[in-house]
Amino acid sequence: VLFADIAGFTAWSSLREPAQVFSLLEALYGAFDQIAHARGVFKVETIGDSYVAVAGLPDPRPDHAIVMCKFARDIRERMVAVTKELGTELGPDTAELGIRIGLNSGPVTAGVLRGDRSRF
Repeated sequence: VLFADIAGFTAWSSLREPAQVFSLLEALYGAFDQIAHARGVFKVETIGDSYVAVAGLPDPRPDHAIVMCKFARDIRERMVAVTKELGTELGPDTAELGIRIGLNSGPVTAGVLRGDRSRF
């Protein structure tokens, strides 16, 4: 399981219009989703500036840890590129945003909580 959030997002977003915040999140999560698709990673959800994804679920795979580490590396690199690209549109301090990534491996439980998508 990968948990990622944008370092500096709260302060950055407090100085922006809602459309600018949306523009950043749309660009980042769109890029992360493309990488997830290419690597066979399942995005569980996004909540604000947090991104949660899993490898090896719902279909088990023996290389889940390797895949998730590569995914983490890829989104870190893409984060740098996207925030740099958006600097002129959203302000130069956009490139100063970072990403915190946490990984965990082990047993999980899945279920449906008041909706139609599994949660892990």
